[in-house]
Amino acid sequence: MPLKRSPGKIAGLKAVSDPRGVIAAAAMDQRGLLKAMLAQHMGAEAPPDSPSDSMLVQFKELVTEALTRHASSILLDLQYGLPAAKRRNGKGLLLAYEHAGYSVDHPERLPTATEGWSVLRVKEAGADCVKILLYYTPFERAWINEQKHAWVERVGAECRAHDIPMFLEFIGYDVHGEDEKGLAYARRKPEIVIRSMQEFSRERYLADALKVEVPVQMQFVQGAQACRGESAYTRSDALAIFREAASFTTLPFVYLSAGVSNAVFLETLELAVESGVDFNGVLCGRATWQDGARIYAREGAEACKDWLNTKGVENIQRVNEALKFAHPWYDKLGVEAPAPA
Repeated sequence: MPLKRSPGKIAGLKAVSDPRGVIAAAAMDQRGLLKAMLAQHMGAEAPPDSPSDSMLVQFKELVTEALTRHASSILLDLQYGLPAAKRRNGKGLLLAYEHAGYSVDHPERLPTATEGWSVLRVKEAGADCVKILLYYTPFERAWINEQKHAWVERVGAECRAHDIPMFLEFIGYDVHGEDEKGLAYARRKPEIVIRSMQEFSRERYLADALKVEVPVQMQFVQGAQACRGESAYTRSDALAIFREAASFTTLPFVYLSAGVSNAVFLETLELAVESGVDFNGVLCGRATWQDGARIYAREGAEACKDWLNTKGVENIQRVNEALKFAHPWYDKLGVEAPAPA
């Protein structure tokens, strides 16, 4: 029996979903990663300290204005994304509460909230839902994971106190000295995702929805377009892994695109659909807009706007086409779907 959600939490989830109850959300909460992408495309001839904060703000505004015409909601950050929230075409808003990234000096990747913010303040800023990111692997040392568990518990309690849904995103990482883009890690990834989904579906964390990695590395799925050599799983293996991961949660969950190309993400969603799992949508970031970062850095805002309104829109529409086979989250939380308009 699903944990009963309050009216405020249900309202927040509905605000970021389409009328079917599918979460067709765009993600634009990148900070350090986005800055690095723009800097790379600007090249060595760029002025010192480029890109500027104002460039990050403007790029987020451009992406938000273009893509929310075709998304159910947008995920933004507190540092650079609040101006873009005003350009979201009336769609739902998720705000990222965590401080971005992690330091290479601290390989344990402990999470922190954005300084100067609380869940109350995030809600007052207009958020329909709060999102937190956790770098997590069940293979990490126990004392580190205990700190991470406690942090999620605190944020979950804070969200419950202020009656706003919490989306919990977890991203695996390596602790065995393996290349996270390599074959050995690809073989380990299913267990990382499965055990993470199992852990954070427990009621003590008070998560309302999970934002999860695909449980396989597509470049190692035999026969996949992304596969260019060695494989870690046959197609039937991959389908079974999708189903096994989904079996460990009764919560709504959406897939993240994890920086892959639009074509690879679409093939990933096709595999999820073929597996028959009842995923509830996507929070899709770079798979829709990452090529626009190159246009913006090299050619400016107007050229980027043109790209977003053509190629960017085509990217998100292709994702939306795949989401025709996603399942509404209403049944998972025991909520009655709204009557058709």
